[in-house]
Amino acid sequence: MSRVFTVCLAILLVLANPGMAVSDVVEQLRLHVPSDQREIWLSAERSTWQPWLEAQSGFLGRDLYWDPDREEALLLIRWASREQWKAITDQDVESVQATFDAAVKTALHLADDAPSPFPLVAEGELQRQPLTLP
Repeated sequence: MSRVFTVCLAILLVLANPGMAVSDVVEQLRLHVPSDQREIWLSAERSTWQPWLEAQSGFLGRDLYWDPDREEALLLIRWASREQWKAITDQDVESVQATFDAAVKTALHLADDAPSPFPLVAEGELQRQPLTLP
């Protein structure tokens, strides 16, 4: 799947879901997640990132997708504003990431100093565009 296609898909998914809270900006993350570790990834997401995100000002929700052919996860995280998203410090993100990595390494029986089990492939930002019809 090309990067342009991925971005277009992300925009369509956000715009096509009428029950979804309107977001000014969507954080987009792509991670390498092997097929045999998908459930471990999801469990770690539920126990670490989800509760932390829910406590953040401006967090509206997120959607997780997984591409079995590429063994890649696509995370779309909706924020009320870019300012609220970017107000989160790098230290806070690194702390939650360390907790996430520790949970995954424990589940996979990896050493504490092993590299991140689900490396970041790409990250980006999608900004909401007004849709005007003639």
